[in-house]
Amino acid sequence: MKRLENKVAIITGGAAGIGEATAIKFAAEGAKVVIWDLDEAKGKALVEKLTEKGYTAIFDKVNTAKYDEIGAAADRVFKQLGAIDILINNAGITRDSTLKKMTPEQWKQVIDVNLSGVFYCTKIISEYMLQKGYGRILNASSVVALYGNFGQTNYVATKSGLIGMTKTWARELGRKGITVNAIAPGFIATEMVAAMPENVIQSMESKVPIGRLGKPEEIASAYLFLASEEASYINGAVLSVDGGMTV
Repeated sequence: MKRLENKVAIITGGAAGIGEATAIKFAAEGAKVVIWDLDEAKGKALVEKLTEKGYTAIFDKVNTAKYDEIGAAADRVFKQLGAIDILINNAGITRDSTLKKMTPEQWKQVIDVNLSGVFYCTKIISEYMLQKGYGRILNASSVVALYGNFGQTNYVATKSGLIGMTKTWARELGRKGITVNAIAPGFIATEMVAAMPENVIQSMESKVPIGRLGKPEEIASAYLFLASEEASYINGAVLSVDGGMTV
């Protein structure tokens, strides 16, 4: 039996990068995958790719910073698939700048998506999980939440906040059959990173004890483990997947 057989999984920011890798891995493990993203072209292309392989996959254009959009989209998922078992709060943005130069708008944009959006998604979708008495909620934090990062006041604030929210929700929802955990990825070789200058990539690699960037599939594997029954006694944890950066 596949590890996520017939489980319904919503993956926010699921059209590219780590989200895409997670959607592919979850579908291969038997999950019915729902991809929420603003990139309609990439989202639909991924769904087509998955359905051609015989998997169940749905795309919905959802702005996770909009509470009402999330409520309507979750209702559509439940009506179509009959349950919501797994939520991967993967959507996130950056608007990097030093404290001196960061504008209130840059601060607000990142807070709206990376922090408020996770709160909105979890508040709404946890209600469906509570009805069933089962759920897996996984939040995308970051290694920078653990030690900070130059020029990322807004991003670090959100990723640190997610750790606190994860531990709080683990306490509130654990007795009701819902586990809540977080992943803290290190430097991952996504399309965005691949577009950076070679010297910047080499500098990033030099900071990783195992000497390379991580792969999106490696983060997806961590999500898979925490979403599976193998992790049923893990709750409120923050799993660093960073090649040893926090050692």
